[in-house]
Amino acid sequence: MTIGMEIFEAAPPDGGPSLALHGGAGGRVEEVARASSSPYAQGLLAAYRAGWQVLAAGGAALDAVCASVEILENDPLFNAGRGAALTATGRAELDASVMTGSGFAGAVAASRHARNPVRLARTVMERTEHVLIVDPDVEFLERYGLEVVEPGYFVTEARQEQLRRVMDGRAVASRHGTVGAVARDAGGRVAAATSTGGMVGQADGRVGDSPVVGAGVYALDNVAAISCTGHGEAFIRGVVAYDVAARIRYACAGLADAVRGTFEAELAQRGSTGGLVAVGGDGRIVVAHNSPAMFSARGTGPEPALTT
Repeated sequence: MTIGMEIFEAAPPDGGPSLALHGGAGGRVEEVARASSSPYAQGLLAAYRAGWQVLAAGGAALDAVCASVEILENDPLFNAGRGAALTATGRAELDASVMTGSGFAGAVAASRHARNPVRLARTVMERTEHVLIVDPDVEFLERYGLEVVEPGYFVTEARQEQLRRVMDGRAVASRHGTVGAVARDAGGRVAAATSTGGMVGQADGRVGDSPVVGAGVYALDNVAAISCTGHGEAFIRGVVAYDVAARIRYACAGLADAVRGTFEAELAQRGSTGGLVAVGGDGRIVVAHNSPAMFSARGTGPEPALTT
């Protein structure tokens, strides 16, 4: 099956910082918001500015991607945090991950109580001996000072209506709702973060690629940082984020060529779609998708280029 792919590429001036983020790939118009896409653009812009503020002040890439993703988790238009897609039984089960270019990573799956799953994923990385924790309880969150909310906080009327339409057969469950960010800071360090509510109507306990290191997220200094969105099962089977980095590291491919090769080998061959944002070790940015569209923001300065 041949699937077309669209790639946007940019490079920073003078080795400065770079930032790119995505708000999900799929159709041009999401079922949950059929009207204007401008609210999505505003959400992406706010998230980009939060991350860029960190980078402009000389902050770390990890701080920047977490700042951007947290804004998107708080915006109910995006499928992460509040306003996330719901499982078949109407639950919000959230997945998130972070990874630094130095090789450290943390992730959470089926989170139901942390207001910002990306903060929880970072806590797993920085304050525990683990990489991935599933369904952590309130006691765990309070132990590390994370903000706790009731599960109903994540559920919105729009997502409930979307679930009803999917379960009644009036709509097809989206597989592409995820947010994420990648950055390279002024010190040359890279980092990536990904967060999602999964796919509409999924089985309770289903976990996609977002919290799986190498599938939905990967970072390695002097190589690349990648955050993915799309058909999670295909991204897991193809170890998509790592495959991009491996093509650069071992085959000396350029970032755009590496992304293109991975999409052709691991997604198109499976008839699957999705997208990713990536930043190379030199700060070069690639935003790519083989789905009809992808919400994204990318730039090497205070004002990004937006795609909605």
